[in-house]
Amino acid sequence: MKLRSTIILMTTFAVISDAILIPFYPQFFAARYGVTSPVHAGAYVAFISIVVMLTLPLWARIAKRLDAMHLLVYTQCAAGVLSVASYFAATVPLFWVLSLAMFMCKSSYLLMYPYMMRLEAKESHPHTIGVLSVVVHFGAIAGAVAGGFVMQVWDAHHCIFAMAAGDFVQMAISLALIRTHRIARRCRFADSADEAPVKAGLGARMPILRLALLMLAFDFCVYLIRPFMASYWQAVTHAPGELVPGLVFAIPGMVALVALRLNKRLATQGKRVPDHMLANLLLCTAGMLLQGVEAPLWIVVGRVMFGCALFQIVVKLDVTMFALSTPASYAADYSVINFFQNLGVLLASFAAGAIVDEAGLRAPFFVASVGLVFTALASVWLLARPRAQDSALSNPIAETGVTARAN
Repeated sequence: MKLRSTIILMTTFAVISDAILIPFYPQFFAARYGVTSPVHAGAYVAFISIVVMLTLPLWARIAKRLDAMHLLVYTQCAAGVLSVASYFAATVPLFWVLSLAMFMCKSSYLLMYPYMMRLEAKESHPHTIGVLSVVVHFGAIAGAVAGGFVMQVWDAHHCIFAMAAGDFVQMAISLALIRTHRIARRCRFADSADEAPVKAGLGARMPILRLALLMLAFDFCVYLIRPFMASYWQAVTHAPGELVPGLVFAIPGMVALVALRLNKRLATQGKRVPDHMLANLLLCTAGMLLQGVEAPLWIVVGRVMFGCALFQIVVKLDVTMFALSTPASYAADYSVINFFQNLGVLLASFAAGAIVDEAGLRAPFFVASVGLVFTALASVWLLARPRAQDSALSNPIAETGVTARAN
């Protein structure tokens, strides 16, 4: 059992179980508890981000001594148990308590990202980031489709069992890896020389902070449309069922898989992959605007454009993060980036519910489009860097060429 490929498989299960209910929380609360307020659904998604923001640093501190793989055995088991317990929650407040506690435990799987980076040489990071980007997009596809299928064939609250299954699978994989690779309980990096803290002034930290601000703005715009995407499609088409809305929600993930293959083919032919941040942000904006047109065809076209730009932007931002950092600073820099990303998701979740409640289901697309325009303009100076770094960051997308076997 190869450590790297198995960790990627485990991450796939984690992303899928996370994505099962993401497009359907408004329908879930309406069907299960009779709560139809869009503000409530938006607030719940926002609180998911809050608990992740608060608990991930705690897991990171524990993982300095207890190997992350051993930590996942306990946390994913707890997440699965809490998920099953939330199924029996008779009231909305009790469901909030149990399910948010579940997300607190579930968030520990995010430690696998820097865990893998520490195990690999820096020159292989673009390749690994490309693979993980595919995992995230594939997970969005599988999770949304699985959630739509379960909700359509059975009912909303049975999705909880699918989420719990993902947690228990992660626990089982972690146990298998610990046994086959004889992973010690004590973190293998606890006493490494490069774990010594790096004290840097504000000037040296500015590239990471600028990148974090850009990610905050970008994630806010992208996540603004997510909580009510399925509801919007149903309102436009007047079609019953959740399977098709789940597929529409997953279109950007499907496009990402195609884009990855095209990038690989262009790279092998020696052609430059278009990865200019400003151009991709403008393409993302155009796709966002098209999704606001109340016509199924234009919504699909917009989702395709949006997905193509989203993949290029996400990969370049992640590669840039590790290119600006050093192995000794991976954990600290990743925690900073993750905090700002979750803050963007948090703000978007609160804003989405309020916007839909005040102006309807179309409004988030137009608000997000305006935000993406400002993000595109801000990217010009937020990603400003010395010329010496240009060669390292010139075309990171081309380095993410991943064959199907790597998945």
